Amino acid sequence: MNIVVLGGGYAGVMSAARLALRTRGKSVSITLVNPSELFVERLRMHQVAAGHELAHHRIPDLLGNRVVFVQGCAKAIDTVGGEVTVSAAGGMRALPYDRLVYALGSYTDAGIVPGVSDHAYTLNDPRLARRMALRMAALDEIGGTTAVCGGGLTGIEAATEIAENHPALRVTLISRQRPGWMMGEKARAHVNAAFARLGVTVLANAEITKVLPGAVALAGGETVPADVCLWTAGVRAPALAAESGIAVDGSGRVLVDAALRSQSHPEIYAVGDAAAVRQAWGPIHGTCQSGMPSGAHAADCIAREMSGKKVRPFRFGYFHQPVSLGREDAVIQFVRHDDSPRHWYLRGKAAVAYKEMISRSPITMYGWVRRYPLPAGLSKGRRATRKPFMPL
Repeated sequence: MNIVVLGGGYAGVMSAARLALRTRGKSVSITLVNPSELFVERLRMHQVAAGHELAHHRIPDLLGNRVVFVQGCAKAIDTVGGEVTVSAAGGMRALPYDRLVYALGSYTDAGIVPGVSDHAYTLNDPRLARRMALRMAALDEIGGTTAVCGGGLTGIEAATEIAENHPALRVTLISRQRPGWMMGEKARAHVNAAFARLGVTVLANAEITKVLPGAVALAGGETVPADVCLWTAGVRAPALAAESGIAVDGSGRVLVDAALRSQSHPEIYAVGDAAAVRQAWGPIHGTCQSGMPSGAHAADCIAREMSGKKVRPFRFGYFHQPVSLGREDAVIQFVRHDDSPRHWYLRGKAAVAYKEMISRSPITMYGWVRRYPLPAGLSKGRRATRKPFMPL
């Protein structure tokens, strides 16, 4: 059997590594395709943008010798012939598949507001994040302004990281809602205290109409100065699935059944941010926290199919919202299975240690999961997730 995994992010690497374990002793070829051989730690991209250097991890080293790594970009999926066309260094090549794991992730949508693609940075690519870091470093000596657009967890982490690492810059966080609206009141109060301590100006309930050269325009006619603008709001999945005739939702994510198989092409599994996954309690939003368990589940289902067993529904529930507030502070909001906040939260130095453990854990887990059938997540949501949202 030929199994091809598209995407070397958190979900794709987990799926390939798990397949290497689950199919040991079977006649199977596992291939992972990714444009770069370096693993991108999306959980740390705000650190790169702020000017920190991260450790480099090669995807082939994380996968082990049972998975073939192909450095290239998937250009087309022939769902009739069971073949992926890949653009690689040696030219175009075709990879046949019996099972395909679609793990191409998502990206910040730079097309939702005029001017974003021309005048704002995103965290979609570490190379772009590094260019942003160099631009801010050049402004350090003369002072300047930075606008972070989006008050979700990524926006909070980026604004505080930048403010801490570039104290000469004036940092403004612009959000349509209160930053950290998904957190409990006490955790959100700690975030607000971090903003005040680091000098981050917060513009909440603000609608951005356009990103200009050197400024961000708001709906009321006001403009916010921004020598550097970072856009963190809104995501889309790559267009490859839709272009290949695979059923997708309005954001380009593959529509899947309870086992994470494509509803239109059941030989294709979609995982992580590229999949429109639902549980009995509602839809899953894309995070590393849900991506790695979904990748592991797809691998387990494929292994069960090879053994003639029935696949099982995917069960998942959220456990926490870990948020760094610079290198010296953090807050951890513990949540229910549906990501609504519990009363418990962690802050300060203990939260810093917790957040670093979480950020570091995927690299460690990939080594372990090739050898042992470990759980790929902290929580499956208990009873609330036991009933699948749709029958298999």
